[in-house]
Parts: sequence; structure tokens; C-alpha cells
Amino acid sequence: MKNHYHYIFLFVTLTLAACVINPYETTSVQSPKLDYALAIHGGAGTISRENLSAENEADYRRVLNQALDAGQQVLVSGGSAVEAVQQTIIVMENSPLFNAGKGAVFTHDGRNEMDASIMSGIDQTAGAVGGVTTIKNPIKAARAVMEQSPHVMLVGKGAEIFSIEQQIEQAEPEYFFTQRRWDALQKNKSRNNQQSLHKVDDSKFGTVGAVALDQNGNLAAGTSTGGMTNKRWSRIGDSPVIGAGTYADNSSCAVSATGHGEYFIRYAVAHDICARLHYKKITLQEAADEVVMQKLVEKGGSGGVISMDAQGNIAMPFNTSGMYRGYVKPGARNVSIYKND
Repeated sequence: MKNHYHYIFLFVTLTLAACVINPYETTSVQSPKLDYALAIHGGAGTISRENLSAENEADYRRVLNQALDAGQQVLVSGGSAVEAVQQTIIVMENSPLFNAGKGAVFTHDGRNEMDASIMSGIDQTAGAVGGVTTIKNPIKAARAVMEQSPHVMLVGKGAEIFSIEQQIEQAEPEYFFTQRRWDALQKNKSRNNQQSLHKVDDSKFGTVGAVALDQNGNLAAGTSTGGMTNKRWSRIGDSPVIGAGTYADNSSCAVSATGHGEYFIRYAVAHDICARLHYKKITLQEAADEVVMQKLVEKGGSGGVISMDAQGNIAMPFNTSGMYRGYVKPGARNVSIYKND
């Protein structure tokens, strides 16, 4: 009888232990999956309280919140992550505050040449445009390339012709003119006349982007930019390059980057983060930090990313003094600018 009770006690003990241990053995997620989540950025660089007035700071926070509102409305109503990313980016493209769309910087020749990309995490379909000058919202053209063409990237005049065929709204050069960006070009030209033309002004990268998780569990990412002030020779950066500035895969994560594009292209930053998450079985924060805070720093690259995994966990590391950024998910919202926000 004594042995009988001993076996019963042992069985109950092992059963209880299994109930406690098994949930942790069968899943590596950081938190339960959220119904939806959205994260955004408006560029990284030398952004400090000393060089941003209280009025300008309030303007940036207002538009970042408007962008979050646009994407959240799509996600709450059951819309797709791709749609949420597009609507979010459109708000920032329409604002002169950010280096995308309306606020795009000027090239050496005094033009606005814009790039954008978008990617769906369901099946890794993607679309991008580069060096476009007449498309009011380049992110719309990128999505049209993804959904209405057999290609991934279209550039220059061809991309513009395609966008017209898709009935995407165009804009005259005057629409993109802002005095602030024009003055920045003149200042940059003056400085480069005294220095090497190959020197890059990396004080601020104004690219905009968004990553989203929808109620169906699908991820998406998108990025839009005017590139670098005073860029020459039809230079295109990482923003329209899938795997560098934008990447999304339901099995790992979604990423949108901002920074010195040449480095993000060389080291396939967006894809590298998702690959580390997938193959190393580490957290999103660990994967993003390894790439942005270690690898890029070691190589001399400046910038940051917004990233999101399939459970809605968010990581937004940057190795500059500031990055315009924010996120919204059920019961939580945040908009930040400085490193210590």
C-alpha cells in the first residue's frame, strides 16, 4: 500500500511539472500575439533638443500621431497590413516635415528624385520605384508595381509612365518645392565646394517608413524617401532595395530602415535582422541590436530601423542621437524623437 501511494504521488508531481514546463518548451515568443500593431519612423540622425524648437517638435509629434491614426484605423477595421503601411506612409509623404514626397530633398541639379518600396509578409511579394520625379505619393506607385506588374522595381521615366497608366496621382515640380530643403541644398553645395564631392552629409536621414501586423496575422513593411541632399548621378539608396531598406516575412519579421543607404545595401540590413531572428532563434530586439548597434557601428554606418515580429513585438534601435518614431497597439501608443524619450 505504501508503494502504491508513492507511485500516485510521483505521477501527480510529474504531471504538475509538465503543466508548468511545457508552455515554455513549445514556444519561443516573447508575448501573446496581438490583434494588431503598427510602428513608424520619420528618419534618424543628429536630432537633439538643442537643434529642434518646441514648435517644430510639436509639429513632428502631431504628424507622427496623424500617421499612426491613419494606419490604426485600417488595422482596427480589419484591413490588411499592406494597406495600413501605405496609408501611414502617405500621411508622412504629404507633410513637408519629412524627406519623402512633399518634403523631399533636392539633388545636385535641383530636382526631387524619390524612391519607395513595400513588401507583403504573406508571400514576400514586393514592389519598388526609384528616381521618380512626378509621382505625388511614391508609396502608391511601389504598391502598384507589386500588385499590378510582374516586376519588383521600376525606375525613372519608366516608373512614371507605369504610374500614369495605373492612374496614380501626379504632381508638378512646384509641389515638391520647400524653401527649407532648397536652402539645405545651397548650404551643402557650398560646403562640398570646399571639401570632397564624395563626402556625405550624414547629419540627418529623413526617410519615412512603417511596419504593421494585421488581424489575420500578416506582416508588411514599407519605406519612402527623397534620398540624400545634393546626391548626383541618379543615386539610389537602400529605401527601394528589398532586403536592404525594406523586408517582410510572416515567418520572421518586418523591417523598415533609415540611414546611410550605402551601408544598409552593403550589409542587407533589413533581411539580416529577419534572418538572425529566424535562424538564431533569438528575440527581435536582440536581432535588431546585433545589426544596428553592433555590425553597422563597426562598419561605420549610421541610422536605425523599426521592426516587428509575428507576435507584434517591436524593436526600434538607432545608433544616432535621435530618430522620429512611434508605435500603436491595443492599449498602448508612443511617439518619440530623442534617444532618451
